[in-house]
Amino acid sequence: RSLIIATPELFKKRFNIEVRVQSEVRAIDKGKRMIEVMRTDTGEVYRESYDALVLATGSMPIRPPLPGIDLPGILSLRTIPDSRQIREWIVDRNAGRAVVVGGGFIGLETAENLVKRGISVTIIDMLPQVMPPIDAEMAVPIQEHLTAKGVSLHLNDGVAGFEQRADGVTISVATKSGVSYDCDMVLLAVGVRPEIRLAKESGLETGHLGGIRVSDQMRTSDEQIWAVGDAAEVRDCVTGMWSLIPLAGPANRQGRIAADVILGRDARFRGVQGTLVCRVFDITVAATGASEKTLRRYGVGGQPAQYEKVYLHPGQHVNYYPGARPITMKLIFSTQDGRVLGAQAVGEEGVEKRIDVISMALQRGSTVFDLEEAELCYAPQFGAAKDPVNIAGMIAANALRGDAPIAHWKDIREPRPYVLDVREAHEFGRMHMEGATNIPLNTLRDRMNELPRDREIMVYCSVGQRSYYACRALRLNGFQARNISGGIRTLEAERQVETE
Repeated sequence: RSLIIATPELFKKRFNIEVRVQSEVRAIDKGKRMIEVMRTDTGEVYRESYDALVLATGSMPIRPPLPGIDLPGILSLRTIPDSRQIREWIVDRNAGRAVVVGGGFIGLETAENLVKRGISVTIIDMLPQVMPPIDAEMAVPIQEHLTAKGVSLHLNDGVAGFEQRADGVTISVATKSGVSYDCDMVLLAVGVRPEIRLAKESGLETGHLGGIRVSDQMRTSDEQIWAVGDAAEVRDCVTGMWSLIPLAGPANRQGRIAADVILGRDARFRGVQGTLVCRVFDITVAATGASEKTLRRYGVGGQPAQYEKVYLHPGQHVNYYPGARPITMKLIFSTQDGRVLGAQAVGEEGVEKRIDVISMALQRGSTVFDLEEAELCYAPQFGAAKDPVNIAGMIAANALRGDAPIAHWKDIREPRPYVLDVREAHEFGRMHMEGATNIPLNTLRDRMNELPRDREIMVYCSVGQRSYYACRALRLNGFQARNISGGIRTLEAERQVETE
């Protein structure tokens, strides 16, 4: 009961709200403004009138119609009883092997907890990455961390079906590529779909994503019926497209707006931007706004998106203070006006703080020029005088102003530019881009005569900082130079994406 934060009794005593549990709403009569309710404990059916009706029916786990999907031991996690069922299955069957189908929030969090119970875990996902809301190269650190924790990843391959072995206990999970995994239990975490049966049967408008279409006041196609939460289809505030984002934050705000409108206020929902955070073992991933793949698919306002991206790898606080850990960040912004379109970050500490700041900037229509000027908390144990948010804004602003144009690894193609590595010789020896020339930053000013003036020079280092200094020096001396964003650390992630 400690997981149940409110009870019908509390609602009645504190708010004078009557909560009727074990009661299923079976039909809506819009013309008479009546609902039909059945008591699930007694079977009694009665009708109730309404002045305003709010549908907060949520979502349900997807159970794909695969062969063997109804076998014992193929479980889903949505409710507290679901979690009890999973725990009882583990104890009763002494489960030692589990397959988790799906690499999103629920899949990763479930995998972590199974590993902590000593269970061997394999994650299967039809996509080539885990955490679908973020871009593939940003998912690489998560995948590496999962592997380091003993989780086996089987990506880019869907599940074809399930079969029970002859022992009557073991479940065989077959993938579409023909690979099979034997296990003691399967956790389905392939997402959720809106629970819209009532809405559809009552003739309310639904969208192509499967949700209930609502206005910015959370009104459905019936003026006296509102819909909020996972079941409501709302506008994405970056792309302008209809969106279904099953997150608690937007659901709570939608409920507040619906209540305000019902009581006569002119409240408006600003749209969703998909601000999310997830802890996976020892690292955190967070994001807000549009990913690059979303912008490529949907654009902005129905038009192809004109955007640029920057990568950076700052510490969560100054490096001279003990315990500094890197954060890998990606900032996406409009090349037309610098407006922030999205951001993603992965790291051990300080990740959600940075994304929260950028989330607020995005909601207010702020630009990268606003990020570089943001005044944020600073003490050595908490951040830096130039916070990672500031640095992201500065890199992007420098690019838009033309002070330090950026490039990406994919830009190295024929006709091949001159590629300059400004790391130290020992770093170059460990790993470098094929065909690159090594001139360490501290010797660059004395060796500029070795560089071509008739070719574009693309400069890189480990994370992009030294190459920025080099790029500025070269441009001030008349060279055509661009800084490869994110440096070698980003290259390593992009190479891993290419090989998967």
